[in-house]
Amino acid sequence: MWRVLLALMTGVAACGIIDLAQAQTAQPAPKAAPKPAKNDARHDTKTAAKPESKPVAPPAGVAGGAEPTLIGQFGTWGAYAAAPNGKKVCFALAKPSSSKTNPPNRPRDPAYAFVSTRPSEKVSNEVSIMIGYTLKPGSESTLEVGGGAYAMYTQGDGLWIKNAAEEERMVEAMRRSADLVVKGVSAKGTETTDTFSLKGLAQALDRIAQDCKR
Repeated sequence: MWRVLLALMTGVAACGIIDLAQAQTAQPAPKAAPKPAKNDARHDTKTAAKPESKPVAPPAGVAGGAEPTLIGQFGTWGAYAAAPNGKKVCFALAKPSSSKTNPPNRPRDPAYAFVSTRPSEKVSNEVSIMIGYTLKPGSESTLEVGGGAYAMYTQGDGLWIKNAAEEERMVEAMRRSADLVVKGVSAKGTETTDTFSLKGLAQALDRIAQDCKR
C-alpha cells in the first residue's frame, strides 16, 4: 500500500514518493510536449511554454532523501524529478490559489496538490492532496473539476480518489479546466475549501511523461 506523501506530511516516515498510496494502474502517459522556455530571453520564441510563476518548494523529504530537481515550471505547476533508491519518480506540484475555512481564519499547515508518476511501479498520473490538517476520521472529501465531483477517501491529512477507475477521467478534466476545488472537514470540525489553479498542469504532465520514462 502506498502512502508516501501522507507519511511525509504527517512526520510518520520519510520514505519517498514511491510509498505514497495504493498503486493504481493508469493509462499510458500523454506524449511529451516541447521543453519549457529557458530564462534567457533569446530562447523564448523557440519553446512551447515559459515559466509564469515562482516554483513551489516541495515539502522536506518528499523524495525519500533524494533532492527533487525542478525540470520545468508551467503556470502555477512545477514539474519535478527525483530518483530515491535509484528509482525514477516524477511529480507535478502546486499550492492553492485560494483557501477558506469555516469558521474563518482557522490555522493550518500548507496544502499541496500532487500528480505523481512512478514508472517502476507502473503508476501514472496519481492524484493526491495534502490538505494541511488532520481530517475527520472516516470522513469523505470531494474534488470538483470540469463540472464533475469526485469522492476522495481520507486518511491523516491526505486525500486520494475513492474510485480508482475514475482517476483517468478526473485527470483529463484537470487538463482541460481552469481550476479544481477540494473540500474537507478537519478532526475539529473545521470546513475547508481550497481552490487550485490548473494553469500549466497539462504542460507539466507532458514534461513529466517525457522525463519519467523507464
